Amino acid sequence: MDKVLVVTGGSRGIGRAVCLRAARLGWRVCFSYVAAKDAADALSGEIAAAGGTALAVRSDVAVEADIADLFRQADGLGPLGGLVNNAGVVDQAARVDAMSAARLTRMLTTNVVGSFLCAGEAVRRMSTRHGGAGGVIVNLSSVASRIGAPGQYVDYAASKGAIDTFTTGLALEVAGEGIRVNAVAPGLIDTDIHASGGQPDRMARLGPTVPTGRAGTAEEVAAAVIWLLSDESSYSTGTIVTVSGGR
Repeated sequence: MDKVLVVTGGSRGIGRAVCLRAARLGWRVCFSYVAAKDAADALSGEIAAAGGTALAVRSDVAVEADIADLFRQADGLGPLGGLVNNAGVVDQAARVDAMSAARLTRMLTTNVVGSFLCAGEAVRRMSTRHGGAGGVIVNLSSVASRIGAPGQYVDYAASKGAIDTFTTGLALEVAGEGIRVNAVAPGLIDTDIHASGGQPDRMARLGPTVPTGRAGTAEEVAAAVIWLLSDESSYSTGTIVTVSGGR
C-alpha cells in the first residue's frame, strides 16, 4: 500500500490500536498526540521495529494551526489515503445544570470542531474535485450519542450525536468525489480515557452490566475501523458501526 493514514489522538487507547493494525497492513501512519510524548515515541518505535513507517506529531485538534501542521507533516510521507478522527475528551461526571461554558467549549471544540477541520484538510487532499485520488474517513462516535449519558456526560454524548450527523452529511457531500465517510460507535471500552474523567474504576463497575458481560478492548474497536478503511467495505458510506457488546 502506498498511502498515508492520519490518526488523531493516536498515541494511546483506540488510536494506538488503529495505528498498529494499519501499519501492519502497509499504511504509512502519521498520528497526533498532545501530552503523551513517551507513549507516542514508544508507538513510533514499535511500528518502525516491525518494518512500518510512523510519524508522531504533537498536535492539538482544538487548535486550528496545529491541525494544518499535522497534515503538512503527513504530506511528507506521501499521498493521503485515509483519516481516522479519533481524538476526543471527556470531563468529570456532572449534571447539565453544573456545566460551565468553559467545559462545554472545550468539549465541543475538541470533539466536534476538530473533527470538522481535520476532515476538511483530508477532503482537500483526497477529493477528486480537488485533483485527489479518493480516500476514506472514519469518525469515532459513541453509543453515548443514543443513550444520552444522563448524570454523567450529557455534553460528551451530545458531541458524539453531532459526529453521527456530521458523518451522514459529509458522506453524502463527497460520495461522488471518491471519498467514503463512516463512523464507529464504541460502547464501554477499557482505555485510560475513563481515568481522565475521574473514574478509573468505571470499566470494573460497569463492564458486568453489558449484555456480553464485559467491557470491550481497543483492539476490538480498531478492527472495525480498519475494516471501514479497507476495500472490503467499498460499498459502505454514511454508516455507523456499533461495537458495544449489545449495549
